[in-house]
Amino acid sequence: MFTRRATLAFSLAAALVAGASAMAFAEPEHTTYTPAAFQAAQHAGKPILVEIHASWCPVCAAQAPILSELLSQPQFKEMVVFRVDFDSQKDAVKSFKARDQSTLITFKGTTETGRSVGDTHKGSIEALLSHAI
Repeated sequence: MFTRRATLAFSLAAALVAGASAMAFAEPEHTTYTPAAFQAAQHAGKPILVEIHASWCPVCAAQAPILSELLSQPQFKEMVVFRVDFDSQKDAVKSFKARDQSTLITFKGTTETGRSVGDTHKGSIEALLSHAI
């Protein structure tokens, strides 16, 4: 007979597995980062999210489903998302003055509107994204 704790643990594990599967299909669409693409989005006055990401980073993995959910909302439909790889795009990481992976930086056109590092709280990430629109 399962105890309540065991049942909850099993339910949590099942939800995590289901969430990981859903997450693989629910990634937000990213625009390939190049300085030219970033500048074009800036000069077009677009709301922009730059996501400094590392595939091995557990915080980045925790941010992914939150970003996916938020970026699917109508108010963020115009946001251009650039994912910068922390390990392979060192020049871009340096140009954004990012010291750590899991850094989120928002822009409205050419103006930086906010940044956060290591944030996995939906409300504060939503507030960060809102500053760019």
